[in-house]
Amino acid sequence: MTELSRNPVVILPGVLFWDGLYAGMKQELSASIPAEKIAVAPVSLLDWIGFPVSPERSTNRVMAVLDKTIASMERRFPGEKITIIAHSGGGTVALVYLLEQRFLGDVYHRSSSVGKLIALGTPFSTTEQYAKIKTDFIEAHLRPAFFNRCRVVSVVSDQYTGSLDKGIVERMCYMFYRNVCGEGAVAGDGIVPVTSCFLKGAKNVTISGIEHLPTPHTRWYGTKEGIKQWITWL
Repeated sequence: MTELSRNPVVILPGVLFWDGLYAGMKQELSASIPAEKIAVAPVSLLDWIGFPVSPERSTNRVMAVLDKTIASMERRFPGEKITIIAHSGGGTVALVYLLEQRFLGDVYHRSSSVGKLIALGTPFSTTEQYAKIKTDFIEAHLRPAFFNRCRVVSVVSDQYTGSLDKGIVERMCYMFYRNVCGEGAVAGDGIVPVTSCFLKGAKNVTISGIEHLPTPHTRWYGTKEGIKQWITWL
């Protein structure tokens, strides 16, 4: 069995999700990594929405929370490379943060402390309006040399294939997938299509039987069933 890294981990919630939804994920990971080395970035629903409502600035607000969490882990574990585990649209926020390029006025310089980004169900290509702000920025600034200093692993499940000819679940998947990539009759995790999560230069991993949403009684990326399929990349 491959020995797992015991480096510090920061979990970054996905778009419209908040830190409390990831307590179970932290607990499951603590079976392999000391719990004191795992932090969930304290992102709130308000960080994503804004007040007044300003979703176009959500990346800036969440990057500020991520930066404070990274800084805290730097102080607690000096000299140890940090792994960011980011869910859904949190993965593109994390990558924008790590690129060290000015994004709508904000730029951060802590990428030397981060050795790996694991993105779970993150669409790196999308047609969705606000998500596209991030993916267009990444496309403009991501260079092959980036992967020499930070390894990126993009994990996505192929649990559901969208279809307008089957049940309500497949119909909903069809609509979600079409909103992301323009096509609905493709495989994905119920929200994000598989191909949208592929990032050139990253290690792209497709898993099975796992759903996107961190809701009760589902097998999603942060449950035991999900983690065991990607933890070897940690």
